[in-house]
Amino acid sequence: MTVVPDDPLMTLICDSCGTVASGPACVLPDAEVVWTFVAEQGWTGSPFATGPHRCPRCELLPAPAPQARAPRRADPLGVLGVEHLDEVAIVTAAGDLDIATGDDLHGVLAEAVDADRHVVVDLVRVHLIDSTALGVLVRARQEARHRGRRLSLAGPSRFVRTVLHTMRLDRVFPVFDTRRDAVDWSRSAGSDRSPVRSTAR
Repeated sequence: MTVVPDDPLMTLICDSCGTVASGPACVLPDAEVVWTFVAEQGWTGSPFATGPHRCPRCELLPAPAPQARAPRRADPLGVLGVEHLDEVAIVTAAGDLDIATGDDLHGVLAEAVDADRHVVVDLVRVHLIDSTALGVLVRARQEARHRGRRLSLAGPSRFVRTVLHTMRLDRVFPVFDTRRDAVDWSRSAGSDRSPVRSTAR
């Protein structure tokens, strides 16, 4: 673990340089979720206690090479792009959405929102999402709302659903099992139709 509970404090350990930071314990209902504590310290990384986490100094350095553990996916990063369907833009992402992919995700979402379309973010192939990516999604949703458009999430994994639920962001984003459901809901923007959200957890 890179966040160690030590009631009433928590200790945060940088996975890159070993820098240690401590502060008052500030966790959400799931004790393994430490996103608020990590963000308050100005660090980045996983919303979970097991990390990885990086201190502000190491955030400016290139990411360390992966250690000898489970093989990395061939496409560990990547936002794949945008597909336009009438008034809906579908952003398809894959791999890990974290600090390394934050700029890519921001750019693709900005392109979709700038096209003045509703946005569906397809998360079927996303395995991990951290506080950086969550912040990008929240900002994109705010920009879409400012333009009178909808932003929804489609097909998130159980891990991503857990993060969204624990961060209480499942109340912010309409979440659907499939991209088709999300597209249909987006197209109903002019009606009184309520979203039929996924009930899976």
